[in-house]
Amino acid sequence: MLTLRTSEQRGFADHGWLQSFHSFSFADYFDPAHMGFGPLRVINDDVVAPGRGFGMHGHRDMEIVTYVLQGQLSHKDSLGNGADILPGDVQRMSAGKGIMHSEFNQGLRDPVHLLQIWIEPKDKGGSPSYEQKNFSDADKRGRLRLVASPDGSDGSVTIHADASLRVGLFDGAERAELALDPARKAYVHVARGTIVANGQALKAGDALKLVGEALLTLQGGEQAEVLVFDLAA
Repeated sequence: MLTLRTSEQRGFADHGWLQSFHSFSFADYFDPAHMGFGPLRVINDDVVAPGRGFGMHGHRDMEIVTYVLQGQLSHKDSLGNGADILPGDVQRMSAGKGIMHSEFNQGLRDPVHLLQIWIEPKDKGGSPSYEQKNFSDADKRGRLRLVASPDGSDGSVTIHADASLRVGLFDGAERAELALDPARKAYVHVARGTIVANGQALKAGDALKLVGEALLTLQGGEQAEVLVFDLAA
């Protein structure tokens, strides 16, 4: 079964310095029909103004993946980590029993465009931890590159959840197929451009939920950047 959720159907919050689209219920946006999908709980499509950001704040019992599409996001946390997150980077922060962190756009002119993703962990109360890796455009070109997984396979970051994330770049004749377990769920999110997923045309911000499907086919992309989640049912 395929279910389309268009970009326009998402929640939206305008905080002046932050423009945020919510794929699932978050903060003041509440929709009981969109509370998450399997362990995938949040996809926030954020644009942060220059010189602004999220001050030090806390999280617990959540796997948080940050994926920057444009600009540079500066991260600091209570574990002593400090890093700049750039396009192509995948940052994983396991909140565990509790962690504090901040995220800022230190630039003076350009906004930062990012996806912040929350995935519910398999077990609560673990030790907080942090990991960040870069995946080049060439590594994602015309294929679905594994960037996050429960076992860190193929050089991916390790998330402590029954979920994995792949990212691909597609243009023109580039095409990819991914075998799916029909007993699990899959979720396709288009970050940029347009693409056709299992016959369904998708544009930036659109998502496709797949339940009981055995195969995902991506083709007909135009400057497309696509995230594909494999999720416990």
